[in-house]
Amino acid sequence: MNKQELIGVVARRLEVTRARAAQITELFFAPDGVIASELERGGKVALSGFGNFEIRKRAARAGLNPRTGKAIDIRASRVPAFRAGKALKDRVNRKR
Repeated sequence: MNKQELIGVVARRLEVTRARAAQITELFFAPDGVIASELERGGKVALSGFGNFEIRKRAARAGLNPRTGKAIDIRASRVPAFRAGKALKDRVNRKR
């Protein structure tokens, strides 16, 4: 499912226009949306039954340039991560 398909589903389920559904979707998932803003502040977004969005720290490490094979230093960074909740895992793994 891509973003436009998600907007279509939101519009149908909430019985709103696609434009309004796009606003709702952007509120949460845009680069300046609620989830990204909270992660940027170092917080965590926990959606009970669905999962958690959080920031994980990656340590600095040595790597290889794939073109040249030369060693390069990769700086430490913070990366967004999602960990699925039990209810979501159970739904995905449900036998059909």
